[in-house]
Amino acid sequence: MTTRCNRRLSLAQRDNDMPSQATLETLQTLGSATLHEAQGQRGAMDHGIKPLDPTLRLAGRALTVDCSPGDNLLIHYAISKAQPGDVLVVDAKGFTEGGPWGDILTLAASLAGIRGLIIDGMVRDADTIIESRFPVFCRGLSIKGTHKQQSGKVNDTIVCGGVSIRPGDVVVGDRDGVVVVAAEALDEVITAAQAREDKEQAFRRELERSASTLDLLDLRDTLARLGLQ
Repeated sequence: MTTRCNRRLSLAQRDNDMPSQATLETLQTLGSATLHEAQGQRGAMDHGIKPLDPTLRLAGRALTVDCSPGDNLLIHYAISKAQPGDVLVVDAKGFTEGGPWGDILTLAASLAGIRGLIIDGMVRDADTIIESRFPVFCRGLSIKGTHKQQSGKVNDTIVCGGVSIRPGDVVVGDRDGVVVVAAEALDEVITAAQAREDKEQAFRRELERSASTLDLLDLRDTLARLGLQ
């Protein structure tokens, strides 16, 4: 789990911190696994949060939502406060006996310019969501409805999928999973991820020339120490 930090941004501050489209496309191309490795194997949400449609990729600035289990009032509120390009990141407390997100919220979010949803909880109306091409990452499906009564927090630090996320941090999701990148570390992480990708491309070329992963990863001394000759 990443270090929890108290930080709240005004909506004006968040708007100024929006990553460029080119940066978001680079993040999607690099992918969640490479970004996770590039930042020291940090920031990965737990494996239970999966893409509803694994063909879709997602990258964007987090608009964080902390809501009560089985209640989606704060999700509706967050959509009304969202800026185009935001990704809703919702701590729904891992509640599995209700789907606080469905087709109506998907349409509302799409019209508001929201890039996608990451929720530590369930959704419903899966076919309609998939047809809309709106990226959703969740724990699964539940047909049960939820209430609209409980308060919570929007645009504050939350924990989603075991990872601390601040408003304005960047989230990247694809078939492999979801990773969080701290806003202030974005350029550094991209540089490290691109270097890692270049290194792996060199590995692929060497493997095609009959090199062994044991040599490329310097594993022979470790194997010898373990008595594996």
